[in-house]
Amino acid sequence: MAEKVEKVGVEKESGYLYFVDKNGDVSRAKMARGRKKSAGKTQKVAKVGIKKDSGYLYFVDKKGDISRAKMVRGGKKK
Repeated sequence: MAEKVEKVGVEKESGYLYFVDKNGDVSRAKMARGRKKSAGKTQKVAKVGIKKDSGYLYFVDKKGDISRAKMVRGGKKK
């Protein structure tokens, strides 16, 4: 399903959401729990600078590396 794009090895900390930002770097944001809000503050964790291809979903996998999966378009007609 998914293919590894770049080995980064980010150590994940609980309570944070890790993602690939628009610059191709790994960032994190504090997860909102209940009434507590994170106010949209993000931190850059690793500077990678990958080029994103359209039609793919980029994410940080369990090992802390950047992977991508082909996006499924279409679906069931309503």
